[in-house]
Amino acid sequence: MIKANVISGHSNWTKILKNPNDYLNKRLKILSKEPSFKSKNHEFSVLLTNNKKMKKLNLKFRKKNKPTDVLSFPIEIKDKKFLYVGDIAISYEIIKNRSKEKNFFTEFDRMWIHGYLHLIGYDHKQLDDFIKMHRKEKSILKLFS
Repeated sequence: MIKANVISGHSNWTKILKNPNDYLNKRLKILSKEPSFKSKNHEFSVLLTNNKKMKKLNLKFRKKNKPTDVLSFPIEIKDKKFLYVGDIAISYEIIKNRSKEKNFFTEFDRMWIHGYLHLIGYDHKQLDDFIKMHRKEKSILKLFS
């Protein structure tokens, strides 16, 4: 099973996602039934924040002085039941802005999936890695539609 701990670091998130923890864990329950994730016992945290905080995090950890949509901070901490795989931060303003063309929940799902895949070892530095990661994101998103 995969589970997440959601920290709402900005009040705008709860205007759209009434209970972000329940929302995300329902999605993860679906994902946990997918064959390639069935045996995963992962846990991670998601910080729902704003551009101001994302800019600070991006500068501190990536030396880029601008906000970004999603940041992932992989770490592995094994306890008795779960492997804690890291933390994800997501910017409300960027998700909200993109959702003018797409559905907010679809865009939010896309971002936490992207972040989670980074936590478990996916990246997109090379074109073939980008293609593999993008395909995985799309296949996970299809589970929710």
